[in-house]
Amino acid sequence: QVQLVESGGGLVQAGGSLRLSCTASGRTFSTYAMGWFRQAPGKEREFVAAILWSVGNRYYGASVKGRFTISRDAAKTTVSLEMNSLKPEDTAVYYCAADVTPKSRGTVYSVSNYDYWGQGTQVTVSS
Repeated sequence: QVQLVESGGGLVQAGGSLRLSCTASGRTFSTYAMGWFRQAPGKEREFVAAILWSVGNRYYGASVKGRFTISRDAAKTTVSLEMNSLKPEDTAVYYCAADVTPKSRGTVYSVSNYDYWGQGTQVTVSS
């Protein structure tokens, strides 16, 4: 099994920045991609960003592209999300996810593509 632990959430004013981190442990040797999703009350879980572990390709949701940056530390199997120019609409619980199983179909944008999830960390952006 793989365990994911997020940290770094908190309260920030609009225009501010936060950095989230997620560390994976357990059977992480087959990790293909790690991603971030978020979920606001009453809304579906939304893709934020993802990174392919071996090659470092990065993907972003349209609403965060240019403001958020995903990065990796391969040796520690850690993924970070630097969030800049935060907006109130960024308020949500942010979840880290890991894809450790090869997929014949699917993309990093899909919730169903991921095998393991962290507990989530709250990000609140005030106006």
